[in-house]
Amino acid sequence: MKDKFYRFMQGRYGTDSFNKFLLGAAIVVILISMFWRRDWLTLLAFLLLAYSYFRMFSRNISRRAAENQIFLNKTAGVRRWFQKEKYMAEQRKVYHIYKCPSCGQKIRIPKGKGKIEICCPKCQGTFIKRS
Repeated sequence: MKDKFYRFMQGRYGTDSFNKFLLGAAIVVILISMFWRRDWLTLLAFLLLAYSYFRMFSRNISRRAAENQIFLNKTAGVRRWFQKEKYMAEQRKVYHIYKCPSCGQKIRIPKGKGKIEICCPKCQGTFIKRS
């Protein structure tokens, strides 16, 4: 069975970021339509799923790749913001992040060093914080 599926998918586009987004959006719309009964929501979920599967089984690889690239270009700012927030959350596990009171520059200080005097690298101002 696995061999048959592998042969079937040869030469087809498969999945990408845009397909994952379409599938996720379809699931969200299905969940919303379960609680807020509207026929057009069910139709929208069906259309999202159908388009996602159409893209997945398509043999026009260059066209699907171009669609995915347009999607990635349009969502670059949002994806960058989420990556930055994820990075900051990881940093907060090991560091305290303070803002300089005079210039507003963010300064990263290791946790567990006690009460320390911090010198801002931008404006050379100093302030005391607990680390």
